[in-house]
Amino acid sequence: MITLENVSKTFITPEGKLRAVSSVSLEIEESDVYGIIGFSGAGKSTLLRTINLLEKPDPGSTVIVNGQNLTRLSEGELNRARRSIGMVFQHFNLLNNRTAAANISFPMEIAGKSKAERLRRVEECLEIVGLLDKANTYPAKLSGGQKQRVAIARALANEPKVLLCDEPTSSVDPQMTSTLLGFLKQINRMFGITIVLVTHEVAAVNAICNKVAVMESGRVVERFELSDKTFAPKSNLARFLLQDRLGSFNYLNDYAASA
Repeated sequence: MITLENVSKTFITPEGKLRAVSSVSLEIEESDVYGIIGFSGAGKSTLLRTINLLEKPDPGSTVIVNGQNLTRLSEGELNRARRSIGMVFQHFNLLNNRTAAANISFPMEIAGKSKAERLRRVEECLEIVGLLDKANTYPAKLSGGQKQRVAIARALANEPKVLLCDEPTSSVDPQMTSTLLGFLKQINRMFGITIVLVTHEVAAVNAICNKVAVMESGRVVERFELSDKTFAPKSNLARFLLQDRLGSFNYLNDYAASA
């Protein structure tokens, strides 16, 4: 489903070159819920954004999604390929001058879908996230959790095969975090959508992920399945993650404070 081979990403800064991601290779299977976890600055969000080429990786990187090597596509081909890859952002990225329904409709308008198709799908997506009663509400009148649910509904609008989630719960309270993770888990089970979840929250990984990659300093230092009881973690981060699997909302900065 998703294959990353030697993916790197270098930024040019006033201080010189900054390599945010360094030679990462991952295999993410269809219908996986795959967690990428690490401290702030580990490179996890940059890596996620290379999967749909919002961040174009360095030459020599290979990104294959749904059987297509995205790094070899033209701009038009890439835009079409992105329709099968939904994305949920940390800070919602809703259009403030559009209602919840109009926000969800927007990617379908870009894809050229008919008004009847858009209306049908908007209703379906609002029902999935439990917000049918907020269809005509503008973002300013929505809570943080409701905004993120609209953002999830928007990401589902074009019926993607892959859903990329960049810290989707970091801007909401713990109670809403549980609700949002429940929606993501339900979406994976109902539709078989492959989900890649970037987070620094241990509880989020434990709640819905079946596989995990641990990032430090731009590299994946460890990968494992959460169901593997024989796995012996090598990194401190992985040891902390596994020992806390039964805990409720404990965060990586709890580990940092105790290290």
